[in-house]
Amino acid sequence: MGLPMSYNLLRAGYDLTVHNRSQEKVRQIADAGASAATSTAEVMANCDIVLACLPDVATCEAVLLGDDGALPNARHGQIIVDHSTVGAATSKACAAVAENRGAMFLDAPISGGTERATDGSLTIMVGGPAEAYRAVQPLFDVMGAVVHHVGPTGSGTAAKLVNQLLVGVHKVAAAEAMLLAAKSGADPALVFELVNSGWGQSFILGRNAPAMLDRDFDGIRTQLRVFLKDLGLIQEMARDLGTPIPGGDLAYRLFQEAVDQGLGDLDGAAIVLPMEEQAHFQIQRTGG
Repeated sequence: MGLPMSYNLLRAGYDLTVHNRSQEKVRQIADAGASAATSTAEVMANCDIVLACLPDVATCEAVLLGDDGALPNARHGQIIVDHSTVGAATSKACAAVAENRGAMFLDAPISGGTERATDGSLTIMVGGPAEAYRAVQPLFDVMGAVVHHVGPTGSGTAAKLVNQLLVGVHKVAAAEAMLLAAKSGADPALVFELVNSGWGQSFILGRNAPAMLDRDFDGIRTQLRVFLKDLGLIQEMARDLGTPIPGGDLAYRLFQEAVDQGLGDLDGAAIVLPMEEQAHFQIQRTGG
């Protein structure tokens, strides 16, 4: 996600200093005009606004909160933005360290996948100081089509986890609906077309049904294990708030079982595979 977002910022004329654990990605964006850094400290020394987009909570906390991380080395007036999907506790810990350093922190998770990261149409949900949001908004507008300041620290993270709750539940619903249609003897492609023009329509059905029909489960977009991580964060959020999420509980269990079966690196649409195994039936196009 961070690479296409960086390309959009470059094309908009912003000066970028970039660092990544994978130096291949650094070389790619450096070839396009960014300055390559060899450490987080170098980025912190050279940038007034620092954007991070990291894959999981452990990496986020290491990069942002570790002894050599971004926030313990932040400067007065610097703004650090985290586009990662993490829990509220992580976002609040980051904000506290930033405040102690005289810097500002924004939790600004994103939604839309690599496709929308590439074309600059992400949804960006921002929590944190309004002053920092106003300063960074021109960059957000380059990367996203729907950008909102949700509220104080943790608000952006909360909005993203609500989004991911719906994504997880919809992935399960899309899989069971397509399997039920196919095994009933109906043309699953035609059922998809019909349902996706009625009240059963959803963005996830529109995304995942073609993948199921074409057996295209290559995890080049977002993998099952990433959704499992997000559903785990949602479990924590629901427990902390004392709020039942029965659909989220089911999605979490099914995603955990799928990852346990070795499907974690496949696309999220592959949640249908264990269901197909139980049904002794495989979704496929009927031809013609």
